Amino acid sequence: MKYLFQWAAFGSALLTAAIFVILYLLSLPLLSQGTLWTVLWQPWDPQHGSFGIYPMVVTSLSSAFVAVAISTPLCFGCALFITQYGPRNIRRWMLNLVRLMGSIPTVVYGFTALFLLVPRMREALGGSGLNIATASLILALLIAPTLILFFVDSITQSSQRDCHTVTALGGTRAQVIRHAVLPQAWPGLVNGILLGLGRAMGDTLISLMLAGNSVQTPDALTDSARTLTAHIALVIAADVASLEFRSLFACAIVLYLFSALLVIGVRWINHSQPLSQRRML
Repeated sequence: MKYLFQWAAFGSALLTAAIFVILYLLSLPLLSQGTLWTVLWQPWDPQHGSFGIYPMVVTSLSSAFVAVAISTPLCFGCALFITQYGPRNIRRWMLNLVRLMGSIPTVVYGFTALFLLVPRMREALGGSGLNIATASLILALLIAPTLILFFVDSITQSSQRDCHTVTALGGTRAQVIRHAVLPQAWPGLVNGILLGLGRAMGDTLISLMLAGNSVQTPDALTDSARTLTAHIALVIAADVASLEFRSLFACAIVLYLFSALLVIGVRWINHSQPLSQRRML
């Protein structure tokens, strides 16, 4: 069984590397005209032979970071309520509700937002209501279960001895959180934020349904724009050998590298902790 598991792990790593090689080979006709960095900074204008993905990269990053910025403080407060402040029966009920939210299909969030959120955004901000701000709000809701569960797990695994020590010295509950919980829980909090960022950037349906899908570099959150994932879903090329079709694989490479950097960051944070405090990620 030991060798079987070793070969399974080796096969998984080999498959991950093979995916990157395939993406690179399929995008090579486009990359041969320049480096990946050149493709990243060019605009998208197929009629004039420009197949850059810069507008989609900007939109993906902006919507993901805005979603994390909105969701993080709310989720942290919810996690503190579940672990520190809420009555025991309400804590259990809220935790089960969060887990239920994590099982809801993404399309349900997007479809509901089309009828409930988009008209209100249209009234408040003008335009069609389909923009980065609308997509970011729903992305913040989408990644909330991931952040809350990571935050709850990190806070729960904090040393109770340190918490009792601060309490015995006359510390309030807020001081216990500040001086005993947060210094130990911060690596898990950062891990949750990084994974939530990856989830927000990798989602397709919400950005496809709510961001407006306009191929332009956004100047504000109220602009309609297109993300990398939505671009992959929307571009239909009749000629699979065309550069327009090959640009989809360049988008996939960017998403792949972004996800790899996030995973490396999570692993680095996890292994920088003492062995007794490491989370199994």
